Amino acid sequence: MSTSMSPAASPAAAQPREGRRRRIGAWVAIGAVLLIIGGIGAAMASAGQWNQREALDPESAGPTGTRAIVEVLRDQGVEVQVVRDRDAAAAALTRGPATLVLPDTPALSDDGVRALTDRADDVVLIDPRSRTLGLLIPGTEAAGFAPAGIVEPDCDLADAVRSGALEPGALFRASTSSGVSACYPAGDGHGLVVGEHGDGRVAAVDGTWLFTNAHLAADGNAALAVNLMARHPLVVWYQPGLGDTDLTDTDPTLGELTPPWVSPVIVLLLVAGVAAGIWRGRRFGPLVAERLPVTVRASETTEGRARLYAQSRDTLHAADQLRIGALERIGRLLGLGPAASTPEIADAAAARTGLDRGAARGILIDHIPADEADLVTLSLQLRHLEDAVHAAVRPERKPR
Repeated sequence: MSTSMSPAASPAAAQPREGRRRRIGAWVAIGAVLLIIGGIGAAMASAGQWNQREALDPESAGPTGTRAIVEVLRDQGVEVQVVRDRDAAAAALTRGPATLVLPDTPALSDDGVRALTDRADDVVLIDPRSRTLGLLIPGTEAAGFAPAGIVEPDCDLADAVRSGALEPGALFRASTSSGVSACYPAGDGHGLVVGEHGDGRVAAVDGTWLFTNAHLAADGNAALAVNLMARHPLVVWYQPGLGDTDLTDTDPTLGELTPPWVSPVIVLLLVAGVAAGIWRGRRFGPLVAERLPVTVRASETTEGRARLYAQSRDTLHAADQLRIGALERIGRLLGLGPAASTPEIADAAAARTGLDRGAARGILIDHIPADEADLVTLSLQLRHLEDAVHAAVRPERKPR
């Protein structure tokens, strides 16, 4: 009993589908892994968002944050409002007398810094740079860092005198003009510089060293922070975000630098590439069952090779191929093993058919055809000898 199998259900047709399933499954697995990794990273980032922010961030409880001084100010009855864009800071400063705590603001222009600080009664620069010092306390510049050691205020500023000694970080070199006070002398500068700001004042101090959570409890750091920032009932702590800027980008774009003909050429090349892909692209149709190769008899292949040799006029080689095929078939008919030699097969064929041994050896071994006519004669003799052996071995069957 035999069963038939349709081409669509054959193993050859099922293999491409199985390969596609495996590829799709692999891409799905990769996508799932990437989603899992991204989710874990987002969870870790959000979990640590409020614990460790940037340096001097008033909502960071990390070593470089300033959350501790914010809590101290609130314990003193001072309202602290943390803002992260200049518009919100400007709006908060209009509520009443307020102190603006200002870190470094490289994303704001000079006009943007002045517009923001002009709204505040007092300004405390906790990370002053040369630009900010020049804008708000003219004649003041950075002067390196203080050597290790505790320094007394050594000035007449009451807030510094009440705070006591401390170890300053960055130093500032103040001008000798009136209205500027310099405290905590060390090295080539002072650790605190206070200048006039309208009816209020502006103070410059290294908050990255004195006011962070890791150093606030040392010496008179906390007292100095409270004395500088708590002069008004409201403290607006401005912590600029990454996108908070008023600077305009004046650099030319890539589109402005390229000639006007480049864009049309690029579009034309893209269209030509798509058209060429459609034109020369290989179109895959449905799966087609492949036909199995046809089984050909050995005698036919041998004769075919012999004809090829005959066409090339290599009669000796063609005769050898004809004899090899005839010897194999005669040997099998006579029951001789594969180890039987050519003379043994010729002698056995002569004995079985009653043919002369010399004649049988001439047909199977010795005779060399001189031309194509001799080759045809030899082919007929081999066929007759093979038919005679077949008739002698199996007389009840007709030879082919």
